[in-house]
Amino acid sequence: MNTLVGPGHSDSLPAAIARTVPDVVRVAVVGAHLSGQPLNVELVSRGGVLVSETATAGAYRLFALDTVPAKPGLVRDVGGKEVEAEVWELPVAGFGDFVASLPAPMAIGSVELADGTWVSGFTCERHALEGAEDITAFGGWRAFLGRAE
Repeated sequence: MNTLVGPGHSDSLPAAIARTVPDVVRVAVVGAHLSGQPLNVELVSRGGVLVSETATAGAYRLFALDTVPAKPGLVRDVGGKEVEAEVWELPVAGFGDFVASLPAPMAIGSVELADGTWVSGFTCERHALEGAEDITAFGGWRAFLGRAE
């Protein structure tokens, strides 16, 4: 139960406020959580539903992080461009569980999409970019992975 604390407050949120709490969270993914990629099961197993295939706004850079296996890292930066993305909806509890399981240097922040809307989405801590390959020119993680095919 959502409670308010303090003098003059009831022990539960008024119905109007409770109705504004979302049932789902939209999250943008750009790498290993995309459909068909190895970590997509982490979304699906938490009740995730694919909402759209889209791209980020043209203000992002994508890096292949120096990790084993390689992971993509998305950062908002000068010289960026649109990056392939998917938007998924997760139940609030599933989203919380998902975020709690993310290993560093992955993070969830606000990501602007090509249509100007903002959603929660994968970002990367900047310290992880040291030694990482800038793969922005590929336009997305799948294109980068398919470069040798």
